[in-house]
Parts: sequence; structure tokens; C-alpha cells
Amino acid sequence: MAAAGIKLHPSCRARQEGFGLLFYDCKGPRLLFAATGTLIPADYFATPRARGEFPDGITDSQKPALQKFVNQLLDKGFLHEQ
Repeated sequence: MAAAGIKLHPSCRARQEGFGLLFYDCKGPRLLFAATGTLIPADYFATPRARGEFPDGITDSQKPALQKFVNQLLDKGFLHEQ
């Protein structure tokens, strides 16, 4: 059984771009452009993550904005909870 957590939805993909991450849904024309720069690697949510788990190097001042971003990805269906 896989560990519980937040993971990229099976029909969604994330791709690194110059501005940050591009999230797209393979089932339809949904795109999300995220100006994250290099803060989060494109494959970060390929494995389940805890809600408050972020990549190394994230400062305490960046965490609230990234948590809001994760919540938006959940609301829009790009991420899902297992």
C-alpha cells in the first residue's frame, strides 16, 4: 500500500519551464502556469508528500506562499490526496 499524502493526479503532468512549472491535464485543455522559478522541481509531487513537506532550501518566509500554491493545485485537481 502506498503512503498517504498529496500526489500529482494520474491524468496530470508537470513540466519545468523558464518561468517555473507548467501543470497540464492530459484529459482536457486545462493548464496552470506557476511562476515558481526553481523552488519546486517538476517531479516533486510524483511521489506522495505531506501537506507541509517542501523541497530542501525553502525558507520559512516562502512556506506560507508555497502552502497556498499547493492548496490551489488541490482545489483545481492537479494534485490529489491519497
